[in-house]
Amino acid sequence: MITSGLQESMGHVQGGIPRIGDVAPDFTAVTTHGDLTFSSWQGGSWVVLFSHPADFTPVCSTELSEFAKRQDEFSRRNVKLIGNSIDSVHSHLAWRENLNKIFDCSLSYPLIADNNMAVAQKYGMIHPGQSLTATVRAVFVSHPKHIIRAIIYYPLNVGRNIDQVIRLIDCLQTADSNACATPVNWKPGDKVIVPPPKTEKDVQDRLSGPYERLDFYLCKKQL
Repeated sequence: MITSGLQESMGHVQGGIPRIGDVAPDFTAVTTHGDLTFSSWQGGSWVVLFSHPADFTPVCSTELSEFAKRQDEFSRRNVKLIGNSIDSVHSHLAWRENLNKIFDCSLSYPLIADNNMAVAQKYGMIHPGQSLTATVRAVFVSHPKHIIRAIIYYPLNVGRNIDQVIRLIDCLQTADSNACATPVNWKPGDKVIVPPPKTEKDVQDRLSGPYERLDFYLCKKQL
């Protein structure tokens, strides 16, 4: 049985996980780009804030180098990348140079030196069942208005799928721009989901409109 004292300790370490729709928790931290205040740095861009367990580890090395290689794809979508782990800025800088040599890539996005776990606690990145001293592989997508729009968590031993992160951005931006939803496995160019009807008039519109109708509540359209 876990004692109440241990539960309190674990809760303090883990912190609360911000929810979809919440304002992204702000922070000021030391990074490989210097001191940075998250909200000011974000400006009017989308942000993918991701955590990795530790520098100079194999799975993390493959992830951060892949983010770096695909930086232009994120930039074209008005997305900034920022990484976080409980490591020093000196470790980050050394690892950055090491990854450049191994993978022939340059990490142009900042890495947060979260030595005191302040960012990890704000974003609930420490999961005691996995580790008390390393962040899990979290992804937080923040809207230009600083609202959290999506959250993904991976365990320590599973590397992320960067294609899925990019697809998620495409889905969010498409849904926002076109007042629609995206179906399973959607990718740009596929039909989107028409919002379900809320009134009798909406039902008639779904039945008579220029849609691919599977039923009155399930209609698709081409953008």
